[in-house]
Amino acid sequence: MERSKTLFVALAFAGLALYPLAAGPFGIDLVTKTMIYAIFALSLELLVGGTGLVCFGQAAFFGIGAYAMVLLSGSTAGAPSLAWLLPLCVLAAAAYALFVGSLSLRTQGVYFIMVTLAFAQMAYYVAHDTPLGGGTDGIYLSVVPTAGGLDLSRSPTFYGFALACLATVFGFLALLLRSRFGRALAGIRINEQRMRATGFSTYGYKLAAFVISGALAGLAGALFALKDGVVNPELMGWHLSGTVLVMVILGGIGHLRGALVGAFAFALLQELFQSEAIFGGFAKHWHLGLGLTIIASVALLPRGLVGVPAQVRERLLGFKAAALTEIPDAVA
Repeated sequence: MERSKTLFVALAFAGLALYPLAAGPFGIDLVTKTMIYAIFALSLELLVGGTGLVCFGQAAFFGIGAYAMVLLSGSTAGAPSLAWLLPLCVLAAAAYALFVGSLSLRTQGVYFIMVTLAFAQMAYYVAHDTPLGGGTDGIYLSVVPTAGGLDLSRSPTFYGFALACLATVFGFLALLLRSRFGRALAGIRINEQRMRATGFSTYGYKLAAFVISGALAGLAGALFALKDGVVNPELMGWHLSGTVLVMVILGGIGHLRGALVGAFAFALLQELFQSEAIFGGFAKHWHLGLGLTIIASVALLPRGLVGVPAQVRERLLGFKAAALTEIPDAVA
């Protein structure tokens, strides 16, 4: 089973690496954007699937990383280096995550969800109502940072850079969740009281996970700003936090590959329902079709898309087991 999971991830990244050889400009742009959202989804998976914390303010860290990229690059004479600019964007998001987490983690359940949402809305209104964030129009990236000899203004080059970031984040989280720290987070998710009884400082572990998650979301936001060249307060809106949570649920909570699958499945479904060639005039109401599809997937696939093979096997084995129980003991 473990080999099949590793093989799936390896084939997925190999496919992404070869994709630009056969894709056009639109396809490259779409997959680049989806890979950035996959990093965003992985950051939330660390909280939801790895620690059992449902955060509804993840977009704040995404937006802070994006705004930091634009503000810091615009205040530098000449093209700034991504070698120091990208870490600063990540640190800015991590710093806000440390502030939010140190307060919100003192609550639990629905109160934690509402507090993280409140802090995200605070960041949203700072960007929306102050000259710093450019108001509703947002601000533009005037200078594209340099990355060694890479020209990130070219779509294929930026595609490769985004893919490298996605692979690095996935590998980092895979190692993190297999470490002692990751095992402690799994114990907190299953039974936090028992973990405290065994001597673990669960607050410290949860805060560390929250900060790491915010930093990775900031990385995704910085990459988004590099790709689009413009940021606006909507990047911190509650709807984006909801969207990335849907990606995690759609792919399958508790699996890193689920965040990848969920991000790509959501992007493909969105493009499908927006296609006028397929749905004609109904494409204007693509939110309705997407919403109904997600509701159906959650109802029929409680473990997400990555759980489909196991769900099929269990139903087949359950049918066979039920059939065997009808056989008399003497014959069995």
